[in-house]
Amino acid sequence: MTSTNPDPRNQTSIVAYLAFVGALLAIGIDTALPAFDEIRHAFSLSEASGDVSLIVTTYFLGMAVGQLPVGPISDRYGRRPVLIGSLLLYGFGAVGSALAPSFGILLAFRFLWGIGAAGPAVVSNAIARDLYEGDHLARVLSLVMAVFLVGPTVAPLVGQALVATGVWQLVFLAGGGLSVVALLWTFQFRETLPVDRRRPIDRVALQRGLATALTHRASTGYTVAMVFSYGAFFTFLGSSQPIVDVVYGRGHLFAATFAGVSAVNGTCVWLTSRVMHRHGAKRIARLAYVLTVVAYLTMTLAAVLADGVPPFMVWVVLVTVTSTASTVVTTTATSLALQPMERIAGTAAALRGMLTLGFGSLLASIIDRQITSTITPMAIGGLLYCAIGLVVLLWAQGGSLAVVDPDRERTRRLVS
Repeated sequence: MTSTNPDPRNQTSIVAYLAFVGALLAIGIDTALPAFDEIRHAFSLSEASGDVSLIVTTYFLGMAVGQLPVGPISDRYGRRPVLIGSLLLYGFGAVGSALAPSFGILLAFRFLWGIGAAGPAVVSNAIARDLYEGDHLARVLSLVMAVFLVGPTVAPLVGQALVATGVWQLVFLAGGGLSVVALLWTFQFRETLPVDRRRPIDRVALQRGLATALTHRASTGYTVAMVFSYGAFFTFLGSSQPIVDVVYGRGHLFAATFAGVSAVNGTCVWLTSRVMHRHGAKRIARLAYVLTVVAYLTMTLAAVLADGVPPFMVWVVLVTVTSTASTVVTTTATSLALQPMERIAGTAAALRGMLTLGFGSLLASIIDRQITSTITPMAIGGLLYCAIGLVVLLWAQGGSLAVVDPDRERTRRLVS
């Protein structure tokens, strides 16, 4: 096993921990999706309104805002203290969302909940980069994602069962309960960032780290490519329930449909991890992005031929392909973006997360608000976003993946 930081823990325990912590990000979204109708009714939102999708958007925006400070702090003080503080805020946001007396206050607590989720989002990737490198890093992240996707597979079914109790607020309280489990596990998980690899928090060091991450072709290119992939994927997350319920009139099938899509995602990502060493992360990322574009093109043609509402199973198959391919793009592109950033893994992971989640959720909100009675906005928007993202990814693949030291980079630039 290639490791940049020899560690006695076995890979299985590391993957299990990172997957569980990462699954909290999805739990914050997926358990709530079956409760959209109840939330509309509780806060007097119109069925045709896309405002309910703001529950997803504000959560992602909170994650985006929270990630930039989390990265440098974890590079300075270590990964575990940041995770502990973030999980406490995560639980507070979950409980506050459940008790919110108005839709506006609910969105405010969802934003705080997202800030709390930022810690696990950044630190889980940074921990993986602390311990692994190269295609092994990509394989571990793919394994983490495969286990992580058990959450989105089960969460909608759990959410539907909780909604069936008549107390829809339980879908938020479930996240608070799981954050306690993650907190206890974090206390048992040893630090992965040695003291001699920690970086000071000061303006010069932060600017140097951000400049290195932003000016490195591979790091920047893969990050921007993920922004557009996320824009399309977040549209699916925010609009899948209204599409199944309103466009197709099959709301009772939503949880099972979403769980089935997530199960396929997890299976394919796991299979990807098995062949990562044979084909390499760069090739797999490229093929997955091409597949995403082809699937969205097919969806667009199906929508045009069917006046915006193709057969339900056609849409299900196509969103399964697009979401699965997008997930593969995310895992491989993340490892490729972080590969050159060993010395500033936390800062680089935070910057990547802030840009992909922030701009990705904003791109998704543009499409979400247009989806009322057809899937056409999702199809055309996804095609446009992923076509742009593919071009950027191909540009990024011309960049070097050599490890960059920001201090040496600064010296080199001054000398040149």
